[in-house]
Amino acid sequence: MTADASAPTHAGRHARRPRQQGAEAAARAIAAQNLKEILAGRRTAEAVLARGEQTSLSLELAYGCLRHYFSLAAQIDPLLKRPLRAKDRDLYGLLLAGAYQLQRTRIPAHAALFETVAAAEQLGKPWAKRLVNAVLRKLPAAPPLHCEHPAWLQDLLKRQYGAEAPALMLANNARAPLGLRINRKKIRPDQYCRQLDAAQISYIPCANFGLPEALILPTPQAAATLPGFAEGQLALQDVGAQLATLPLRRWLATRQRTAAGLRLLDACAAPGGKLFGLLEADLGLAITALDKSAKRLAVLREMAARLGHRQFECREGDATALDWWDGTPFHAVLLDAPCSGTGTLRRHPDIKVTRRMADISRHARLQGALLENLWRVLMPGGALLYCTCSLLAEENDQVLDAFIGARDDARPAPMSLPTGRAARFGWQLLPLEPATDGFYLALIEKLQ
Repeated sequence: MTADASAPTHAGRHARRPRQQGAEAAARAIAAQNLKEILAGRRTAEAVLARGEQTSLSLELAYGCLRHYFSLAAQIDPLLKRPLRAKDRDLYGLLLAGAYQLQRTRIPAHAALFETVAAAEQLGKPWAKRLVNAVLRKLPAAPPLHCEHPAWLQDLLKRQYGAEAPALMLANNARAPLGLRINRKKIRPDQYCRQLDAAQISYIPCANFGLPEALILPTPQAAATLPGFAEGQLALQDVGAQLATLPLRRWLATRQRTAAGLRLLDACAAPGGKLFGLLEADLGLAITALDKSAKRLAVLREMAARLGHRQFECREGDATALDWWDGTPFHAVLLDAPCSGTGTLRRHPDIKVTRRMADISRHARLQGALLENLWRVLMPGGALLYCTCSLLAEENDQVLDAFIGARDDARPAPMSLPTGRAARFGWQLLPLEPATDGFYLALIEKLQ
């Protein structure tokens, strides 16, 4: 049996524990139900897998099957005499989970097969035990080579990145690092690192990125188990997301010397990671956090309370409209635009399975509408930071090309970051750098 190099060690340990009656099959049944719901495209993996019935094994199976969905499906589909009915799509999830165990974990083959077949009964479909057993026994022990991306996304990445595309897709299939942002309003980075040392938690500083507050944990663990989490001393945030606001922080710092109380709008603010990073940079900003989702704003306020951030205003409103605006222009705007999320595939592997090519053009239209509208609330001499967690020029440079080309008062500001590469109008971070997800950012100045 082959082993997935990125598979977490808990899969192997789980297999060596004494088997509880029904618990092993139940975990596989939960994974199958998770996959049925996620693959239907109605909810994200993050939302589905947040439910309380999850186990370490059900989570591992769900994320693993999403990460390797295309190779698993390519093997299973020819073995089915006919497609499963819609009401039996949980069985398809169970077949995916069985194939993943057999080919990409250290779970013994006999245990994986026995418990996965038994899970059909847990799903209330004992008649399917023979089908599950027959399909899984026909699978090869070794997984086939596959880039694990849909054809349309492969084409876009190859067109934009050329010979680098295979390495980029391989990086997308890896497991995401756990990035931390130390809350400098509560504790100095060196003090927090001493707490990690005392708790014997290993970490990698990111001061070489110009981010003394950023750390990476080589061995991820639950946030609530980290020192100082309940006290608001840290937040979970990818290092790439922290780097994304660095050009705006630098721009604001230079203006702060000549103007007090700079007004900043975070136009798609929830859940607040970039907003709170700006507050912790202590730039003396008057910040307005805008989001059209009351539910997401509630999450933002909850996180703000834990971190101890109160010096900002929350407004519920649509950033493509102006009914929320009081008419006073902003010195700076942060637009973390809704996008495909193709820069975060190692963190959200369901995106590879549920996104479609049509989603890219739909996002691009929304991004253009957001830019057009938010430019109206930005004062002359101000700056707008446009960023996405996308790898695709269709959502990045091409959106800005259309926006800047249609006006004579917009100018991209030069920028440079310690990782990633220059794009036509800004900067592209890539998951080829193990510390960062993929992010695009461009700082656009409004001429006076």
